[in-house]
Amino acid sequence: MHILVTGFEPFGKDSFNASQEAVSQLPGQISNHRITTAILPVSFKRSAQELDHLLAEHRPDALICVGEAGGRDAITPEARGANLDDARIQDNDGDQPRAAAIDPRGPDFLEASLNPVAAVKMMLNEGFKAELSTDAGRFVCNHVAYLAYRQPVPSLFIHVPALRPHGVEATVGAETDPGARKRSKLEVGQLPRALEAAIRGACSIQEETSAENTGDVHQ
Repeated sequence: MHILVTGFEPFGKDSFNASQEAVSQLPGQISNHRITTAILPVSFKRSAQELDHLLAEHRPDALICVGEAGGRDAITPEARGANLDDARIQDNDGDQPRAAAIDPRGPDFLEASLNPVAAVKMMLNEGFKAELSTDAGRFVCNHVAYLAYRQPVPSLFIHVPALRPHGVEATVGAETDPGARKRSKLEVGQLPRALEAAIRGACSIQEETSAENTGDVHQ
C-alpha cells in the first residue's frame, strides 16, 4: 500500500510540534508499505485545501493524519471526528470559529475507516502506551480528522502527546482536552517507532480486508 502520513506545523507560541517531528522521521517504507509524508498548516481553511492537494497529487491507498494533544499521556487513535469547529484559541491565520459546522449538510460524526483498534493493539504489543479516543477535540486536528474520514481512501487520525525535547513543557496543545494535565512517560524520540507500529497494525487489517474482498470478486 502507498500511505500518505501528515503531521502539523507548530502553532500558538510554540516553535515545536510533536506530530511534525514524529512524521518527519518516519522511514520511506514500513513493512511493505510505501510512505509519503507531509506537514499540514494549523489553519482551518488551509489545512483542508492542502489535504485535498496532497490527496490529488499522491493518490495514496490510505491516509493517516497525526496531531498533538496536550494533557494526554498516551497515543490515541481517534475513532471518529465531529462535525464542529469550536476553537479555544486562534489558528495560525488568526481564525477562531466558534460552534460552526464543518459541513452543514454532513452527519454529526464520521467514523475512522482505517481500524483504530488494530492500531492501538499493535502499539500496546510493542510497549507503547496507547488508548482509543472518541473525542478529537474541536480545533484543527478534529477539523482534519472529520475531513479525512469522509475521503474515499481508508483514513485514520492519531493524536500523540504534546511532547517536547529535554523535558520542556508545551505551551499549547490543550485544545483537545481543556484542563487535562496528564504527564506522558513517552519521549519525543519514541514517537516515530510508535507511529510505525500504529501504521502496521491499522494497515495490516486493511490489507486483509482488501484481500478478502478481492477474493470474493474472483470467485
